[in-house]
Amino acid sequence: MILVPRLDFAAMAGQVSRMSATQTVEAIIVGAGMAGLTLAHALASAGIEVAVVDRTDPSSFIDPAFDGRTTAIATGSANVLDGIGLWPDLAPKSCPIDTIRVSDGDALMFLHFDHHEVGDDPLGYILENRDIRGPLLAAAAASPHIALFAPATIESVKRGSGGVSIRLDDDREVRARVIFACDGRGSSMRREARIPVTEWRYNQSSFVCTIAHERPHQNIAHERFLPGGPFAILPLRDLETPIRSASGELRHAASIVWSEANDLVPAIRTFDDDAFTAELAQRVGGFLGEIALASPRWVHPLGLSHAARYTDQRLALVGDAAHGIHPIAGQGLNMGIRDVAALAEVVVDARRLGRDIGDPDILADYERWRRFDNMLLAVVTDNLLRLFSNDIAPLRATRDLGLGIVNAIPAARRFSMRHAMGVVGDLPRLVRGEAL
Repeated sequence: MILVPRLDFAAMAGQVSRMSATQTVEAIIVGAGMAGLTLAHALASAGIEVAVVDRTDPSSFIDPAFDGRTTAIATGSANVLDGIGLWPDLAPKSCPIDTIRVSDGDALMFLHFDHHEVGDDPLGYILENRDIRGPLLAAAAASPHIALFAPATIESVKRGSGGVSIRLDDDREVRARVIFACDGRGSSMRREARIPVTEWRYNQSSFVCTIAHERPHQNIAHERFLPGGPFAILPLRDLETPIRSASGELRHAASIVWSEANDLVPAIRTFDDDAFTAELAQRVGGFLGEIALASPRWVHPLGLSHAARYTDQRLALVGDAAHGIHPIAGQGLNMGIRDVAALAEVVVDARRLGRDIGDPDILADYERWRRFDNMLLAVVTDNLLRLFSNDIAPLRATRDLGLGIVNAIPAARRFSMRHAMGVVGDLPRLVRGEAL
């Protein structure tokens, strides 16, 4: 249950509808997902007027039936959210990750990351996606610099040397200097710009659900590599309403991300709750005590995508519109938030100098900053998945030895942890915890 002020989306829509048929802002953001709204708030925090357009009714974003996924917010991403004033509303809904344990099935070798080795901050935070979207939407509704057009369908797009405009299905027009596409892997803006994308499907899908469990998780995130794919147990806040069971009340909670080979997915989808829970219990093991389902189940196909370029005339791709990876490393949204931080920095700095924020050179600065980092992480993630999603004996012996070596070398552990925290590399100011 998200504890944010109830959003009167009908009133918001009425407020927007009372605006003139043509509205002028500085930037149009297509997509009101987590990356799009974070970008809107980052730009708005610097006084930049933005319009956010999404074809989906915003109220559905926070419906418990909309999306059961959770997100790992790295320390660097939390810095971004804090720098634009959003983290105080998100932090109470989060569960800190104090420890990460990575294992290869039942092998004796494993990785153990303890946040105390790199400082006082947690390694990251786990939040349910709807607990992120709710505060983002509430803050957007309250911002004088953000106009939300949702639900609204874009009927036409014009991009020219002097600016951009979009026409909506109700004949309203929005004009701006630039469009930022945050509309996901199937980005309509990317297609409109005819930007090629490299993509493929993995032979895996992920089952996502929340479980209640008997014993506390101690803020430990577990990732187990199984032949069918990774199996993650991610710590959540305790449930507000516990699940009753034979053991009593199950108040502790964790998110399950169970990646499985596609040829097994149809059979697993037919399981009733008892059979599904029994399969989960085998994979979780007994360290959490009794477990029970605390949410519906969702299934998501898994794949990789990367755009051939991130920019076009007065257009920049952000987040999943530019790149998508397997959730094996929990870095999907964090990549998008680093995109947001970099783009906001180059745009805000350009505006302070009196430059056109849609200038090709400015957008090129953003692409140069983010493209290599994103591509590298996509390659690393893809290789990790291929290395660990099998049960070939020589490969398994090699990877288990690698896990053991990294775990045995403190410097290697600290380096890996800082990478997971998103605080390594050429970082934007917001990621470093500095003002935009």
